[in-house]
This record gives sequence, structure tokens and C-alpha cells, in this order.
Amino acid sequence: MPKLVMLITTHVEKGLAVAEAWEAAGAPGVTLIDSYGLHDLRERSKSVEIPLFVSMAQVMRQIEQTNQTILSVVDNDLVDTLIDAACRVLGASSLDEEGVGVAFVLPVDRVIGMRGSELDSAP
Repeated sequence: MPKLVMLITTHVEKGLAVAEAWEAAGAPGVTLIDSYGLHDLRERSKSVEIPLFVSMAQVMRQIEQTNQTILSVVDNDLVDTLIDAACRVLGASSLDEEGVGVAFVLPVDRVIGMRGSELDSAP
């Protein structure tokens, strides 16, 4: 069964390198998403001059990006390889090290439209 591997890291400068390492490891497609952790937004917004009425989007535009979210749908046997590759690029022996990131893996019941992949499936 295919898996969705998702990594969220504060090392935004290494996000592209992680994605390229996943691709080199065999991931058929990798997506990068700029993301913001609510805790970090709250902490950083304390140092930004905020008008009386402001949207969270306005605050986010004033604050540097805080996270990079990287995701890929892969065969189950590739999951550990991607996690190991991410650790290598992030310079960590484990994602359990503080400040490295968090990853999770979810089962994928169906994949549609992933070209060039054996993951394409029908119900």
C-alpha cells in the first residue's frame, strides 16, 4: 500500500536539498510547501508592529518563513529511505533531535494521476 510521507522542518534553506535527495532515492514526485507554525507566528508577531485590525495573512507577509513542508507518495518500502535521506541532509542522526523537524507517514488508499508511477491504482 502506498504511503504519504510528510516532513515539516524549520531548516527552510535545506528544503530543496531534502526534496532532491528524496527524488534521487526513488520518490516519483516531491512537493515543497512554505508553511508557518502557529506557535512561531505568535512569538514572532510580538516583535512586529501590528495595527488594530489585521489579518493573519498580513502578519505572515511581514514575518520570515518559518517552516518547509515536504511531501511525497511512495511505496511502503521507500519510507525509511526517505526519512534517512532527510536526516542526512538536515545533519541529524534522527528527527527526534530538537529543532530538526517532524515527519509522519499516512496510508494512501488510492493514487490517481501520478504519471510514471506504479502507484496509480483504481478502487
